[in-house]
Amino acid sequence: MALSYKAKRRWALIVLLVGLPIYIVAAVTLVSVFDRPGFLLELAIYVGLGIIWVLPFKGLFKGIGQPDPDNPDQHDLK
Repeated sequence: MALSYKAKRRWALIVLLVGLPIYIVAAVTLVSVFDRPGFLLELAIYVGLGIIWVLPFKGLFKGIGQPDPDNPDQHDLK
């Protein structure tokens, strides 16, 4: 079952406002459990964790910045 455009926007907002800060705290906690690695290794870990985080939500965020396809009034905004 596909989500409507409004539902996708709401879920994307919830994921960004609630899920992302929780994930950031979890990533920092995970890295701090071990001895602090070198700068480049630590940067690679955070970049990898950032890519892993976004993959499950790729479909949710796709098309959010576009006008609502179900509302023809928004297509005329210029």
